[in-house]
Amino acid sequence: MTQLTQNIVKEAAAFIQTKTNITPEIGLILGSGLGILAELIEDAVAIPYGDIPHFPVSTVEGHVGELLIGTIQGRPVVMMKGRFHMYEGYGPEVTAFPVRVMKAIGVQKMLVTNAAGGVNTSYEAGDLMIISDHLNLTGRNPLMGPNDSDFGVRFPDMSEAYSHRLRKLAKDTADKQGFTMKEGVYAGLLGPNYETPAEIVMLRTMGADAVGMSTVAEVIVARHAGIEVLGISCITNMAAGILEQPLSHDEVMETAEMVKEKFLNLVMSLIPQM
Repeated sequence: MTQLTQNIVKEAAAFIQTKTNITPEIGLILGSGLGILAELIEDAVAIPYGDIPHFPVSTVEGHVGELLIGTIQGRPVVMMKGRFHMYEGYGPEVTAFPVRVMKAIGVQKMLVTNAAGGVNTSYEAGDLMIISDHLNLTGRNPLMGPNDSDFGVRFPDMSEAYSHRLRKLAKDTADKQGFTMKEGVYAGLLGPNYETPAEIVMLRTMGADAVGMSTVAEVIVARHAGIEVLGISCITNMAAGILEQPLSHDEVMETAEMVKEKFLNLVMSLIPQM
């Protein structure tokens, strides 16, 4: 894909704006199996990724591949139903390109979700985890190359990658709904293979509580652009070596289905407050 410039972001944003009169305030990026939230968007306009100039196309099961714009609980939102991963062959600047476009069409806050493996041995499949921080272990960064100051500063601060305010809001909302959310560090790896048991021991030693193959590039670009971020991981399986069973994408999808009602209720309550 062409190197990121203001022009290609503007072209993608301008195309999207021809399809709707809504100016979204909140951007939503949904992980594997969590696209069910799309059913609750009112007055939704669906735009296939393949129709949007410069957008890549998602190739992973559970990632439908369309942009939805509408309202949830009266708040204007834009939702990525399916995301892009570096393991699909895309560079980090491409996987995070939609975040640039979201900013260009008005987004100020972002909720990013993912399916993750539990590294913390106190976790169980089906837990929801507020992301307090992340480890970018992909070896790649979406801000490499010349910096365009229209996007953000050359050396963005990441000391609060995930908003303290929004994390507290998520925790308080879950408490009111009668369940406790975990809170921990998400390790982003390149994939696509699941980690080895030895790698999971390493990640736990480094302070990771959950591990996945997405999110970090999106959040780096969001914070570069001044977007406030809330991250939630759905712990869909325990990572390698913790339980005596092989890992599979089917298990990820099954667990996401199991927790969808809890996830939906949480997000539906969060969005009006964000």
